[in-house]
Amino acid sequence: MDFLRPASWEEALAAKAEHPTAVPIAGGTDVMVEINFDHRRPEYLLDLNRVGDLYEWEVGADSVRLGASVPYTRIMENLRGELPGLSLASHTVASPQIRNRGGVGGNLGTASPAGDAHPALLAAGAEVEAESVRGTRLIPIDEFYTGVKRNALAPDELIRAVHIKKADGPQQYSKVGTRNAMVIAVCAFGLALHPATRTVRTGIGSAAPTPVRAKAAEEFLNAALDEGGFWDNGRIITPSVAKQFADLCSAACNPIDDVRGTASYRRHAVGIMARRTLTWTWESYRGTDGRSIEKGSVA
Repeated sequence: MDFLRPASWEEALAAKAEHPTAVPIAGGTDVMVEINFDHRRPEYLLDLNRVGDLYEWEVGADSVRLGASVPYTRIMENLRGELPGLSLASHTVASPQIRNRGGVGGNLGTASPAGDAHPALLAAGAEVEAESVRGTRLIPIDEFYTGVKRNALAPDELIRAVHIKKADGPQQYSKVGTRNAMVIAVCAFGLALHPATRTVRTGIGSAAPTPVRAKAAEEFLNAALDEGGFWDNGRIITPSVAKQFADLCSAACNPIDDVRGTASYRRHAVGIMARRTLTWTWESYRGTDGRSIEKGSVA
């Protein structure tokens, strides 16, 4: 196994172009586990730890450009207001040591359906900034996941950053695991209210071959909120609407039975999390006259 260690982003792109099979490593929290268990034995490892701009972020008027290697700890400490859903998801990642090393770029590169960041990125409506020596492109998060641990990156591309819309309304994240820390999600759910467009977006993790949105549930809830005038009158969402939303979120799942949980349990749990996060986010919206607030509870 050869170890490539570029000192700049330009050198990293050149190395990836010359060695398309090279596996990028930054935090290493996913890659090193696979190597240590001999699940992967790449010909080349591409070390990105010396590429400084991968650890930087920029807060713009409408979105945050988050460097691929910004640690989860930094997201929790510095971007709670702009990215509340991703901040909540970051709290659930493994241990403090891993949160200090791991970043969203690694989650995206691995593209595991159990990656903690994916539901929050789907709910927020993110775009992945991919670059090669041929140029740069933005990949909508809905088009990024192409299969089990597969993504839309070309062989010579690297993830440089993620563009995430700043929260214009409450966001929530919930995760079920077999214990409270150092655990792979049995299933996870993210929800974001977007009052500016009067829409709701969801994200489901570890309950399908890829991270997915519950699009039928979103369409139902968007119509129910609009027809009932909920965005304007601030009424409590009726139990029947919440139940139908939860049922549709469960139906969006395509899970498997494995050592962490059964398919039926995952569907059930996603429905429970959908109903709870809808209640939390809507109560935040009602309580602040539509102003964004992070309620801050993770199940």
